[in-house]
Amino acid sequence: MPGLRNAYWFATFNALSFQIVLGSPMVLYAKALGASATVLGIIAGMMPLLVIFQIPAAGHIAQVGYKRFVFAGWGTRVTFIFFMAAVPLTGGFLSPPTRIALILFLLFGFNLSRGISSAAWLPWITALVPAPVRGQYLARDSACVNGASAVTLALAGLVLGTAPGGGEFAAVFAFSALMGAVSLTFLKRIPDARSPEEPAGSQAPVPWHAIARHAPFRKLLRLNVAWSVGYGGLAAFTVAYLKAAAGMAEGSILLVTGISYLGGLGGLVLFGSRLDRHGSKPVLTVCLLGWVAVLAGWTLLAGEAVRATLPLVLALELAMGLGYAVYSMANTRLAMAVVPGLGRNHFFALFSVVGSLTLGVAPILWGLLIDAFGQKTFVYLGFTLSRFSLFFLLVTLAYLVTLWQCRHLDEPRAANV
Repeated sequence: MPGLRNAYWFATFNALSFQIVLGSPMVLYAKALGASATVLGIIAGMMPLLVIFQIPAAGHIAQVGYKRFVFAGWGTRVTFIFFMAAVPLTGGFLSPPTRIALILFLLFGFNLSRGISSAAWLPWITALVPAPVRGQYLARDSACVNGASAVTLALAGLVLGTAPGGGEFAAVFAFSALMGAVSLTFLKRIPDARSPEEPAGSQAPVPWHAIARHAPFRKLLRLNVAWSVGYGGLAAFTVAYLKAAAGMAEGSILLVTGISYLGGLGGLVLFGSRLDRHGSKPVLTVCLLGWVAVLAGWTLLAGEAVRATLPLVLALELAMGLGYAVYSMANTRLAMAVVPGLGRNHFFALFSVVGSLTLGVAPILWGLLIDAFGQKTFVYLGFTLSRFSLFFLLVTLAYLVTLWQCRHLDEPRAANV
């Protein structure tokens, strides 16, 4: 579609920005300030928790318009990143706990503006992209995001090195702010679309109960809750494990996690055309089987049943990058397929909020569990049960539940699993 190429450029520069303030660099900065696992869980969970504001925001999209709604929120959040870039430079007169509090405050503003404005993104893209090529669009979008994410974390790793100070973290956050500002120029060039919602002046109450009871949609919500319980906090606590238990330096961790996004590029190669040809349900099933194997690998690694070698860590990170990209593509495409046109904004708002609330609560609970378990260890048959091996073991069980939920999904015109 003419003008849709700007959506790919927006996705690229947006990933160059958000991977820093929502990803490993922010986690490492908080760790450098002495943040506990619970605080890391709050940082990881804040973004998905604040997606709840999509519910009240959905009723105003038709009146404002898709493009204006998203642009206003994305512009506001970029402003917050510029303020974040100044926090590491305050080390001369602010204590580490004060800087953590300031970062949490700015992250709240960043994620609040994102949570509100993102209510219009999926309905906007669904209206723009024809159904027969949505899988192709999502695969290309995922490739842009994963490629840019790999570049971002590699650059951040080179800048932070082995013993980063406030200046290095400030430089990385400033880069995030600048890339976010560039992304806005491409966002403004994406074609707008007309919302199929009721007129803005309608006072009819939104039938949330009926929306949630729509059978194919309800099954998809259950899948996303189970997935989010497992995935919530996985990125943050994988970084925490590599830093605290495996003893890797900040720069090395960022390079390793950056390589994981190269695995995400495999989603375009392996599933770019298969999504539209075979459907989302078969792809989700294969993807979740792979996730169970990957999480079992992390469990053995953290349990010291397998030696933590760099090739093994890289292989697991690459598989995680591929698994997340494929799940995200197939899940979003299935939502586009089962959500009806009438009430689309509210369906997508509920879809985002249910999964995101779980993604937000899960890392906080995981963090509390890790802190409560502490430094205790129990050895049985060569496997060491520690705070991190327990975390990965429980996440593996959550993915088994997700795989079971996948069997009950409804999808029109999907190939037999």
